[in-house]
Amino acid sequence: MGLLARSSHDAIQARLHDAPPLPTHSRLRGPETGLVMLRGRAGGDGGAFNLSEMTVTRCAVTLEDGTVGHAYVAGRDRQQAELAAVLDAALQNATLRPALMSTVIEPLAAQEAEHRAREARKAAATRVQFFTMANMR
Repeated sequence: MGLLARSSHDAIQARLHDAPPLPTHSRLRGPETGLVMLRGRAGGDGGAFNLSEMTVTRCAVTLEDGTVGHAYVAGRDRQQAELAAVLDAALQNATLRPALMSTVIEPLAAQEAEHRAREARKAAATRVQFFTMANMR
């Protein structure tokens, strides 16, 4: 679910072209946008405090066979929340799961891993070796 929540609607939709058709669904709770409170801790282990609020969209769906899927995504993308909820329910089906894993989830995971590696390389290029600088004096 985390991967679907972090991926954009367009990225998920692009992967669905190669996937088996998703089962029809009905909404238990249509996409709703609201706020959640983000909590922080001073020093990582200090007392908790309210840091900020964040916009999230949630959705719950049920498939024809009664399987229920839920999704919470950051932001206001109602289509992404509903699509993630449908995929959550479809991934619980033993016959659909292998095909959805290979055509949707695994490519999205590889795309996310490549993006993180690219960002890590960019950050590493700006890294300063303070030990080396201290010995240069």
